Amino acid sequence: METPNVQCSLISCTQKIVIYETKARYFIVGSNNTETKFRVLKIDRMEARELVIIDDKVEYSRKEIRELLMRIDVGNRPRLLQKGPVGLKRTVSAFGIVGFVRFLEGYYMVLITKRRRVALIGPHTIYKIEDTSLVYIPNDMVRYSHPDEQRYLKMFQNVDLSSNFYFSYSYDVTRTLQYNLMPCKLSNGLCPNEAKASEAEFWRTEGVQDEFIHDSIHSEADIEDASCAIQNPLESEEGGVHAEPKLPSSSSSPNLLNGIGAKNDCKVTNGQNLPNAEPNVSDTKITEADVCGIRIEPYWKFVWNENMLKKVYNEIQSDWILVIVHGFIGQSNINVFGRSIYLTLIARRSNLFAGTRFLKRGANTKGGVANEVETEQIVHDASLSSFGKIRFTSFVQLRGSIPLHWSQDVNKMVPKPPIALDQSDPYGFVAGQHLNQVLRRYGTPIIILDLVKKREKKRHESIISEELVNVVHYLNQFLPVEHNIKYIGFDMARVNKTKNTNVLFRLAEIAEYCLRRTSFFQSHPTFFCRELRPNSKCRGLLASSSETFKRQCGVVRTNCVDCLDRTNTAQFAIGKAALAMQLHALGIIDCPVLDFDSDCVRMLEDLYEDQGDTLALQYGGSHLVHRIKSYRKVAPRTSSARDIMQTLSRYYSNAFSDSDKQQAINLFLGIFEPYEGSLNIWELSTDFYLHNDITLKGPRTRTRRYTQWWELPVVRSLPFAYEEESKGLEGHTIVLKTTAHDERVDAFWEYYKPYELTTLDEQYCFNMPNSIRDFMPKSASNFSPFSPRVGRRKEEYGTSVPEANPNVSGKDSTSSTTSTGSEEGTTSDSDKTDIEGDIRSAVENTAVSGDGSRHELFSLKKLFATMKETYGVEIKNPNEGSMHLYRNFASIGELAAQASVTEAKASDIGSSNLIITRVVTSVDSSRAVQPPTVSRAAVDIYQQYVSRGKLGAGPPTKSDLSAYQRYVASAYQ
Repeated sequence: METPNVQCSLISCTQKIVIYETKARYFIVGSNNTETKFRVLKIDRMEARELVIIDDKVEYSRKEIRELLMRIDVGNRPRLLQKGPVGLKRTVSAFGIVGFVRFLEGYYMVLITKRRRVALIGPHTIYKIEDTSLVYIPNDMVRYSHPDEQRYLKMFQNVDLSSNFYFSYSYDVTRTLQYNLMPCKLSNGLCPNEAKASEAEFWRTEGVQDEFIHDSIHSEADIEDASCAIQNPLESEEGGVHAEPKLPSSSSSPNLLNGIGAKNDCKVTNGQNLPNAEPNVSDTKITEADVCGIRIEPYWKFVWNENMLKKVYNEIQSDWILVIVHGFIGQSNINVFGRSIYLTLIARRSNLFAGTRFLKRGANTKGGVANEVETEQIVHDASLSSFGKIRFTSFVQLRGSIPLHWSQDVNKMVPKPPIALDQSDPYGFVAGQHLNQVLRRYGTPIIILDLVKKREKKRHESIISEELVNVVHYLNQFLPVEHNIKYIGFDMARVNKTKNTNVLFRLAEIAEYCLRRTSFFQSHPTFFCRELRPNSKCRGLLASSSETFKRQCGVVRTNCVDCLDRTNTAQFAIGKAALAMQLHALGIIDCPVLDFDSDCVRMLEDLYEDQGDTLALQYGGSHLVHRIKSYRKVAPRTSSARDIMQTLSRYYSNAFSDSDKQQAINLFLGIFEPYEGSLNIWELSTDFYLHNDITLKGPRTRTRRYTQWWELPVVRSLPFAYEEESKGLEGHTIVLKTTAHDERVDAFWEYYKPYELTTLDEQYCFNMPNSIRDFMPKSASNFSPFSPRVGRRKEEYGTSVPEANPNVSGKDSTSSTTSTGSEEGTTSDSDKTDIEGDIRSAVENTAVSGDGSRHELFSLKKLFATMKETYGVEIKNPNEGSMHLYRNFASIGELAAQASVTEAKASDIGSSNLIITRVVTSVDSSRAVQPPTVSRAAVDIYQQYVSRGKLGAGPPTKSDLSAYQRYVASAYQ
């Protein structure tokens, strides 16, 4: 139960849907989980090409909804001897409406018919769509037929909604945990202890509710089918209406529901009361027993059904609205001696400039970049279920293509098409647009981790890397120095090929540097024991005892060329360092260091590899080619065959299927909208003008100067994110003033389900991947998930753990690199020249680790001081130029001297043979050497060579001409 006098998220009360059909109407009946409250939508089927949807905004009881449906059924029955459909017919059951879409004929309604639970964020559940249904709305009598309709319908269905699309009834999956837990700034005293705002807009204050189902992510039985789970209100028990569940009153239990009728809903738009509403909530002060139920407008950048909602978003009650995100969500349970710590990974894919690998590169004119994914790593203590009391920590990273106008020519059938900069952007307009969006959402510092190749025999990747460096330097001129963009260049591919160098060891240095500057989100004050025994690595990263929470300010933005293999490994390395800090902040471990061979890190590695495989399938058409194990150099030798297969699969997808996939994405997102009489999407030669705001209507208007690439309110709020500082002041905010026991703000009933008979083996928390059951070796004597395991796991010999994402396969590594041990057991012999940018000086000065200590295994390097530390001079291997000079000097000495054995006179003691060096030259000393005499013939040959070089070829001599004549005679006669 949420505590009184606080802000909490609204919970949707419409989680079960039944579609009824008549000849002229569709009636959509939605209910809460207990099926005690109902709402109805009416859709006109007699309109051939328009969507006419009516929401009466009335809440019905079970008895009232049954009477309403029976009246509709009786009114639509055919008269005696009259043919036609029989009254009201149940069509389909669903768990939510994705939206409405139209091509060239009438509208379709997209419904979620199967769902599966994939994560728990406190008491809030996140579901994955398992199956959908497409319902055509117009009646056959008025249906308008078009020959291209079926082709568009098939293209739309190529975007598989059952593949990695997620939603929640109560948790805003489009926003970060830090944003969701930040207090909302409301005006007119709606919530006490909050700053007042003059431009807050309150509207549609209806409730929403959260629902939890009992499913697992490892079997088909985990999938909940709407046709089986949802009852028909028209069906009766014992010849009458279903008996409504008798809910205990709030007086008997502080966590139970209070029945609230339709008259209690208040809908306020810009402060004006609408019919059937209470007095304006902005005119009412909240008492100590009240709470604010709040729903913020979603972040549309990550909403993939935005195009399907735009016709109804402002027309229907908010409980009907479901926002869908695309990407990856996985969760595991770190079992610490019976205490459950949930590790959650959420990847949100942007819908701006979305597409496939070679067809979407760089950025468009609005600042949207290709393959942009926000990755959030959440660690929280699952011992409590109350959202306000759970200790949360989170860390957010970002990946995305380099924000420039660049592309690769896919017309050439080569594995690596050449990279070209398509447009000159001397003022960094496109990069500025993109980075302004990053500043707005995350604050500062922005750390760009560039993993593309720096040194190439033929310039390929370095073309865009050099341009990115120039753009960052240019844009930094117009930012305050303390908020400058940090650039780190790391040639990951080159370092991986270097012997005795561990890539993840170098990435760990970068990760510590980034964490010390961005920190991570912590929802609670630090423990008193942390202040008594502070750790030098966490200095400044943990919230103090006087702070209620600690924010993450800024973000690490990682990119390579594809933002797939190298980027995923780099994000794992940063996530590993963040996980250690998060567990330390939760009081789970004393020292923020995790061993690579521990069960905890293996769980994190599996989550990041599942994420990498999923994102690679969505963007590149295959699983990861170079996995985390390949960069750790612990991949099995048999992985070369899988490496080849994944490379071929990616090449085939890019060459033959990416074009159709790109068209499907453009149609699904509404980037292309078909109209009768216009060109079809398959007739367009390019989609460049669909994604870029460049038209024939005129030049693009600029609202800011080139030197002011940022928005003024964004810069004023730095280092904090402007979106967090203005939460509730911009966009549409739904506010509900109610009591703490209202089901629209109290997740007790949904989390514990007291109205259902459930078993433990059906609970999701019992079936999610567990560190003891799925990762700890059976022979282990130490049950700690942070203890390093000696030797290989049995899973590496062929037995794999249950996958957290059933849609992802190929868990084995795809690199043929031989095994050399983990990060902690390997040290790097290379110099620091492979790391460029702002981090280089920090790494050299050992400022990354705070106290300068390393937490790997001891080695000679750690036990004995180096030459540079002792004498200030570093001994290095000579470079190739010095070695070349030395070889020339040695050759001259060998050719200039001849050894001979001569007899020497015996000394007084006796005679002996001495080896004496006899030199050809007359002068032989370390200061002067007289060269030997050169013959006249050799001088003439040299002079002829020099003359021919200066003057060119001359007439042949008689002897040369005679030799040529003999050659011709012998060859052709």
